[in-house]
Amino acid sequence: MSGDTLKVEFELSENDLAFFKERLDKARDNRADDEQMIIEGIAAMKKEAIAANPPKFVTDRLEKLDPLVNMVRDEDWKLSGEDRKRVLDALAYFADPDDLIPDRIPGIGYIDDAIMIDLVSAGLAPELDAYADFVAHREDLAEEGGEDKPTLEEARKVMQSRMHRRRKRSRSLTGGFGGGPGFAIRYF
Repeated sequence: MSGDTLKVEFELSENDLAFFKERLDKARDNRADDEQMIIEGIAAMKKEAIAANPPKFVTDRLEKLDPLVNMVRDEDWKLSGEDRKRVLDALAYFADPDDLIPDRIPGIGYIDDAIMIDLVSAGLAPELDAYADFVAHREDLAEEGGEDKPTLEEARKVMQSRMHRRRKRSRSLTGGFGGGPGFAIRYF
């Protein structure tokens, strides 16, 4: 029957989160230092995933990788040091063809990627929020001009400073993994 949907909901326990964090750590430890290789690996994974026609919740999550890739590549954002390393470490998982569930398995091959995207997005929320605000500010400057608005450089400094404060606060609340005991992920 067309139009029917199935809602699948599950909750990740502390042990589950620790398992996924170990996988992220493994990807980080094995990652190539070549940023371009990571970016190209993600582009290849996304292309293969879309070609495999995965469920909609997977394609929705694949789009969440774009801001992470963009913030690394964005010369105006100037992401550097530990901030850059944190994002690249997270992206390394998606560039690794050796993930938890082989991607070639129809229907479920990208579920682990979708879960990991949600976890990474939650863990990098301060970075994602600050970058989204920066991009919006840049678009405002382009559309309206710079009258009575901070320059792009001033905005970047303020937004990255706010990102650091939020990152520090989130570490103290969640151990830095974004979420906490009982962190729930819902797929509709």
